[in-house]
Amino acid sequence: MLFCVSVTATVSTGVEAVAASESGTWQQVELPTKSTLLDMTFSNTDPNHGWLVGTDATLLETHDAGKTWQPQKLDLGDNAYRFVSVSFTGNEGWIAGKPALLLHTEDGGQSWSRIGLSSKLPGEPTLVKALAPKSAEMATDIGAIYRTDDSGQNWKALVTQAVGAVRNLYRNDDGRYIAVSAKGNFYSTWSPGEQAWTQHNRNSSRRVQNMGYAPDGRTWMLNRGGVMQFSEVGTLEKWQKALAPKAANGLGLLDLVYQDEENIWVTGGSSRLLHSQDQGKTWQRDESTKNIGANFYRIYFFGRDRGFILGQDGTLLAYSQP
Repeated sequence: MLFCVSVTATVSTGVEAVAASESGTWQQVELPTKSTLLDMTFSNTDPNHGWLVGTDATLLETHDAGKTWQPQKLDLGDNAYRFVSVSFTGNEGWIAGKPALLLHTEDGGQSWSRIGLSSKLPGEPTLVKALAPKSAEMATDIGAIYRTDDSGQNWKALVTQAVGAVRNLYRNDDGRYIAVSAKGNFYSTWSPGEQAWTQHNRNSSRRVQNMGYAPDGRTWMLNRGGVMQFSEVGTLEKWQKALAPKAANGLGLLDLVYQDEENIWVTGGSSRLLHSQDQGKTWQRDESTKNIGANFYRIYFFGRDRGFILGQDGTLLAYSQP
């Protein structure tokens, strides 16, 4: 077992940005559900065609780039499923859910089939990634990773042992993973070809909430109490000075995404949305979302000009340029 050495990190508030943001604005999108939204994706061949999933077996589909959404009802029996992950390549798509569930479509979501999962599967599916025709990766909530190349009939284990219960699991486009432990006291990394996860102690007394890889070669970390950190480029152990932006007001930060090389967005509780226009050096709160009245769980950008925020009780925000 990996134990965490409690170390108090030096936290900097930095210089808060005072100029008005030159970015676009966020507007709420009306949805036919009050279920909490957990994941979304768009087709890589038709950018107008996308899907949203969430609690209560929620599956929504759009054909107009996310302006309007229509519900799809799936006959899954009496279980109350949470759809936690969705991914498409072309017309082939996958949905992972809890209790243990994996769905597959080959016709753009017009019909879905259920993929049988072994009762011996370590954990429950928490992430699925469509890779190519008939090929996908599936990861569970204890860090087991599998790959199929025959539409889910057979699966090959990519890692020889699970990492343990995880709070968040992030997959980079190049196949690297970061897993944050359920208690937030350490994190683990895995790269294709490795036999096992590598565990890392957190570098402060603040528990880790979420982590991921940045496109500029850094790793980002969100800690309890509205603190964020960025690693040195190309490292997993050397971290720059921790930041506690005044705009976070000490509230929990939940997800981070790069809009482009300069612009970074961070979501949090109580309608908190932070924006940096200088690679994370300074931060300001986006005022267009402060009265939404929901926690913001996930944030995405599908190209620089199209972004979405997923939140509780059917909250969906869409980004638009001025």
